[in-house]
Amino acid sequence: MIIIQEKIVHEDILKEQFLCNLNACKGACCWEGDYGAPLTKEEIHTLERIYEDVKPFLSEEGKAVIAEKGMFQYYKGMKDNGTTLLEGGACTFMTKNELGIAMCGIEQAHKAGKTDFYKPISCHLYPIRTEENHNNGFEILDYDRWDICSAACSLGKKEELPVYKFLKNAIVRKYGEDFYEELDAAAAHLKEME
Repeated sequence: MIIIQEKIVHEDILKEQFLCNLNACKGACCWEGDYGAPLTKEEIHTLERIYEDVKPFLSEEGKAVIAEKGMFQYYKGMKDNGTTLLEGGACTFMTKNELGIAMCGIEQAHKAGKTDFYKPISCHLYPIRTEENHNNGFEILDYDRWDICSAACSLGKKEELPVYKFLKNAIVRKYGEDFYEELDAAAAHLKEME
């Protein structure tokens, strides 16, 4: 573990290799698992504000579940709010393209210029997961290992792309350019020490 700007960063984020391989996994992280995508309070307010702009980019099933249950719910198991799920576990904001690859309706609305919100930061940062440590005030950044991402790990190794470099845009979006540069310097230092 290393500390950067009062955040505890697991060294695997700097050392492990990762590059999403959607042709292999089809975006399974959007429909696998027990919980919806974690949402901050600000993101909940944003989704409520932009929902009508995002709605045309969602599946009929997703819109129906949102109309019935809402866009988010509290999950006891993750002790946080997350997007609601369809029957079978898919995120209500998930759609699929003609190749059967999962796509985010929020992201599609953003790409179409309908909203300034890209997508939940928890999705953008994946496979990094964050957690607030309320005992010491530190935020923890951890590398989430999931077997559905094995193809991403293989492709990352082939391309020699560390997790943090793959996620540069998401990290800068969440923590800023200075944080990313310190992360990059820490990675270079760790490499020198090997």
